[in-house]
Amino acid sequence: MFTSIKGKSVIVTGGSKGIGQGIAAVFAKQGAKVTLAARGEEALKDAVNKIEGDVRYEICDVSDWKSVNEMVNSVADAQGGIDIMCANAGIFPNTKIVDMDPSEWDDVVGTNLKSAFLSVKACIPYFEKAGKGRVILTSSITGPVTGYPGWSHYSASKAGQLGFLRTAAMELSRYNTTINAVLPGNIISDGLLELGQEYMDSMAASIPLKRLGAVEDIGYAALFFATDEAAYITGQQVVVDGGQIIPESLESLGEI
Repeated sequence: MFTSIKGKSVIVTGGSKGIGQGIAAVFAKQGAKVTLAARGEEALKDAVNKIEGDVRYEICDVSDWKSVNEMVNSVADAQGGIDIMCANAGIFPNTKIVDMDPSEWDDVVGTNLKSAFLSVKACIPYFEKAGKGRVILTSSITGPVTGYPGWSHYSASKAGQLGFLRTAAMELSRYNTTINAVLPGNIISDGLLELGQEYMDSMAASIPLKRLGAVEDIGYAALFFATDEAAYITGQQVVVDGGQIIPESLESLGEI
């Protein structure tokens, strides 16, 4: 039995839908005080209504320092500090390099990578005051391990998160704060559903467990990193993909 996180103050960026909402639901179920942070108020309201527990929301542009800093300060006032930052916000428009406007690259990197830096930076004063803290990044297998046509910007941002992670782990250690990353594979979410049934079927066929993951699968991995039992783990990553990155070829799956 892990130490309870009941009453802990948690922020989940990109928490209005998909994996973020799944992470938030897992933490709220464990009794944490959870704030969802995202740009769209209607989606945030809808998510708060769906999640059982102590859940609130803040409108925030995660790529803008002023917006992130104000959001974190507001959450700290409302929830009595910051214990856990789940830097989850991410977007993944599908555009090949030859067709991509540079502004789209900037938007994806700003939302996925810059936001992780801003979220961590804004929380440091509260981690220092508390004498401890936890940061969990939502990275991806795409970029750090695999690639997919149309997602060069997404891949770069998710690989960049892991580069940031390693140095951040050293710098945050002085505040007794750990930072780790969860690397999801193909998880059933709003974004994945938008890619269509054919894409989802092809992805499921390439996974040894023969199914796509659930958002809660990512939520429970993040929860572990937030526990007292994970206090000696920092700068690390865990892949949650049903074994997708293991097969040498699709043909090898026919042998199991």
